[in-house]
Amino acid sequence: MRWLTCLPTALFLIAGCTRLDPPEQRGELVVAIRSTPGYFQEDEGNGFEHDLVVLFAHELGVKARFEVTRDHAELLSLLKQGKVHFAAVTVTGEAAATGPAEALRYSSPLRKAGQMLVQQTDTIPVDEVADLKGKTIEVLAGSPQEARLQMMNAKLPQFSLQAHTGMSEIDLLERVSQNKSELAATDASHFEIAQNFFPNLQVAQELAGSVNFAWAFTLEGNAALFQRAQAFIGRITKDGTLAKINDRYFGHIRRINRNGISIFLERIGTLLPHFRRDFLAAQEVTGIDWRLLAALAYQESAWDPLATSFTGVRGIMMMTEETADSLHVENRLDAKQSIAAGAKYLADLISQLPAGAKQPDRSWLALAAYNLGQGHLNGARAIALGLRKNPDSWYEMKQVLPLLERQQYYERLKSGRGRGGEAVIMVENVRTYYGILRRFEPDYKSATYVAPMLAIPPM
Repeated sequence: MRWLTCLPTALFLIAGCTRLDPPEQRGELVVAIRSTPGYFQEDEGNGFEHDLVVLFAHELGVKARFEVTRDHAELLSLLKQGKVHFAAVTVTGEAAATGPAEALRYSSPLRKAGQMLVQQTDTIPVDEVADLKGKTIEVLAGSPQEARLQMMNAKLPQFSLQAHTGMSEIDLLERVSQNKSELAATDASHFEIAQNFFPNLQVAQELAGSVNFAWAFTLEGNAALFQRAQAFIGRITKDGTLAKINDRYFGHIRRINRNGISIFLERIGTLLPHFRRDFLAAQEVTGIDWRLLAALAYQESAWDPLATSFTGVRGIMMMTEETADSLHVENRLDAKQSIAAGAKYLADLISQLPAGAKQPDRSWLALAAYNLGQGHLNGARAIALGLRKNPDSWYEMKQVLPLLERQQYYERLKSGRGRGGEAVIMVENVRTYYGILRRFEPDYKSATYVAPMLAIPPM
């Protein structure tokens, strides 16, 4: 039965007011969510939590609708007011599994992470608790880190807390990176993401306890929906779906060290402008995001148009002479020709993959073929089938590709031995560079028609 009016105000403030019909009756699952990199990116319509919610809605036979909030407090406010079915991207301390104090209950954890204090690399280290005396630590209001630090301060008052609203964990850490704050408290998951954007961050101190990323429901809400969510999480945990989605958004993080990230960020400002127009032109022709092409070129040559390897591959896209000839490249050391040809070659590799390979896995598999050659990728796909793994899944193929270096596997392949482990590292590095470019470089809306198989949606 649909609730037409709320309970009296006093009771409403305590228990909230259920206003939504069950998802099956409404035809949609309404979820409160925060916009934060990796978990939910509103402008790109993706993220770890986004994909999980859409998958759960599909299981319920309805569509997902997201109510995007500025911070955790607004997220829980929507939930308690009964304006959403549940809240995603909620970060809680492990002790909050049932949440009686908040009149909330939480699903089984979707991810877990440690907690820490973060500072700049060039500031005086804060190695001991005593070093915090007199300092100000910034946190997100209502976060588990705020509660943890309040407990620490209650025992031995020594530092000040400044709680922020209306911002994300990444915004908080950017303040430290820009020297707007000395210390910030966050979770390990967001810190690892932020280090790819702000390499001058480091862990100052580990905080006790860990946090859970879970879905929050009201205690007086739809009990059947909570049980369905619990069963859904249990199933995707058991069948490996949760691990695959986790790998899609977090599997490539921290592949490149701090120094490598710093150099890349510096070259975005100094070298990339010389080639941006060529990458944009290549997107016009192939439909491949110019930032992915730029990430590939950086991995291959560090944006050096004169690069040459000991194996004979040359140019900014590091093409073999055979591949360059097949694409009618007159001079591999000409950046414009190399970028255009490399983009065309990657587009061809993407189009040659079977229809079962969906994006973004399709692009990662094609990048592996760019490194290995299509023959070796096909050989690895054959090995995957023999091992009962999905050859269309990058998550599973990056476990298979290193087997190309083991005789018991490659001796049965026409393509022979391949450097599969190297291909995995190459693709994961490209994913990292691509993620950084997507944060700092604008999207480009090509006017050219792009065939669906070539179009590469956001990660």
